[in-house]
Amino acid sequence: MARELVSAVIITQNEAARIGACLDCLDFADEILIVDAGSTDGTLAIAEGRGIRVIHHDWAGFGPQKRFAVEQAAHDWVLCVDADERVTDALRASIEDVLAAPQAMVCRIARRNRFMGRWLRHGEGYPDHVIRLFHRGHAEWSDDPVHETVLTDDPVITLVGDLLHESETGVCDYAAKQVRYARLQGDRLRAAGARSSWPRALLSPITRFIKFYLIRLGFLDGLPGLAHILLGCFASFLKHLDLLAGRRRTGSADKG
Repeated sequence: MARELVSAVIITQNEAARIGACLDCLDFADEILIVDAGSTDGTLAIAEGRGIRVIHHDWAGFGPQKRFAVEQAAHDWVLCVDADERVTDALRASIEDVLAAPQAMVCRIARRNRFMGRWLRHGEGYPDHVIRLFHRGHAEWSDDPVHETVLTDDPVITLVGDLLHESETGVCDYAAKQVRYARLQGDRLRAAGARSSWPRALLSPITRFIKFYLIRLGFLDGLPGLAHILLGCFASFLKHLDLLAGRRRTGSADKG
């Protein structure tokens, strides 16, 4: 049966250890496109060995990189997947149904995060809804360098099935990534003129903990659920500290 054609789009940089499994679950796509930011670990050899189209593009931040990748796709319908994500059979069937008879041009997906060897079922770990399947005439990636989102004015429907996310390769690596993301968020907010305060720096992680660990039952995921939310709260605290430190530096420079 005829359906809309779809491009699966992936951005990469040194993803040789994970890209193979990602590509395995995308064989239903009419095109797989990789936009690579300069891999040196064999990522390109794996992709080219499978006959996948690869474009080099210097790293521009997550949002701009994904926006560029979508623009290069051969088809208007795009499925944006990260190298550490996997499309389940249920999600694949749901995507095929949408492409066969689109009821909306923008679709969100429940992402399930794996942390400390456990697939999280509550809290921030699940359902971590993300827009990943859309017609590029109706949606686009934001320009955020981190924690990028898909922007649209269209109605958004939720697909059946999960997108599996191998969110960490080690707790220390995950913590370091959270610190890096907090700094990038601080830079973005500061550039936009955002400010913070000590009350906000203290209350932000507390309200995040209450929302996801207590209200959304993150405590049911045991130690991995607790570690996951604590690291997320720490990142929130760091983001506000970075904004406060930037304000202090600016104030000192003005006085000088």
